[in-house]
Amino acid sequence: MMNQFQTGDSIGSQGQFPLTQNVTVVEGGTANLTCRVDQNDNTSLQWSNPAQQTLYFDDKKALRDNRIELVRASWHELSISVSDVSLSDEGQYTCSLFTMPVKTSKAFLTVLGVPEKPQISGFTSPVMEGERMQLTCKTSGSKPAADIRWFKNDKEIKDVKYLKEEDANRRTFTVSSTLDFRADRSDDGVVVSCRVDHESLNSTPQIARQVLEIHYTPSVKIISSSSWPEEGQSIVLTCESKGKPLPEPVLWTKDGGELPDPERMVVNDPNALAGQTGPDHALIGGIVAVVVFVTLCSIILLGRYLARHKGTYLTNEAKGAEDAPDADTAIINAEGSQVNAEEKKEYFI
Repeated sequence: MMNQFQTGDSIGSQGQFPLTQNVTVVEGGTANLTCRVDQNDNTSLQWSNPAQQTLYFDDKKALRDNRIELVRASWHELSISVSDVSLSDEGQYTCSLFTMPVKTSKAFLTVLGVPEKPQISGFTSPVMEGERMQLTCKTSGSKPAADIRWFKNDKEIKDVKYLKEEDANRRTFTVSSTLDFRADRSDDGVVVSCRVDHESLNSTPQIARQVLEIHYTPSVKIISSSSWPEEGQSIVLTCESKGKPLPEPVLWTKDGGELPDPERMVVNDPNALAGQTGPDHALIGGIVAVVVFVTLCSIILLGRYLARHKGTYLTNEAKGAEDAPDADTAIINAEGSQVNAEEKKEYFI
């Protein structure tokens, strides 16, 4: 940031006179100091610091400071640069034109102190609804004093006071601001921002953020599918509950006792896990039908198996007695014909 060139203290006299300009630079940057003369009859120019120490006399360096360099030296101009500028470099610099008498012009070097990144303190998570909250935002090292602004999400909070303290040694400021309010359930999840604005930041503010976590008691309401249901008509009651932490599962009662048919009640808890549903009665009925069918089929197959073995025994017994003259011979014939018995088995289908 620079002003127009200004003349020295002999502006009303005849002849040549030096021209300088004020300079503003951010701490750590580079300052360029320029002194010009419109008319010069081979007269020397000189730059001096606020302590009146000579920095450059024409193109000759007088002060041993590696940060100071010559930019341009001629009969009409003497320009120098000061790199890595510190706050202690701030002050009034003098350009001298060695005429009779000596003519001078002043240039003030302003050094801006960059504020440190802000920090938010005072928040302990979680906070119960209704409790008072005090959030403090603090930043140091600014020169001049930085400005602090508060936001909830994107909405600025007005009328917030701030305190500034000056460090006399460094000539910088520590700025703090406290946001005082009562926690409300609407503040849960809100992003509180502390924004620091300063001319050294080139329109890019420094921001600290804090996400609020507010706990609050549950609220419950019942919604009916019909305002005036008729006798025998189905009705769906929905229980909506909201709170933080998440409420316990919903318990339904009727007149203080258990419901006669709780399966007919539909419960909707917004805080329940997504996709969680009640039992599928159609699926259960299908499973039961399959089990009954398989059981009946097993009984029928078992009966046929028993009947089949009983028929085989009777047929073999008859085969042994078919051509025997007496009972003993029939038994012997039955035992001896076991090899061929397989060919004459009778099966009941």
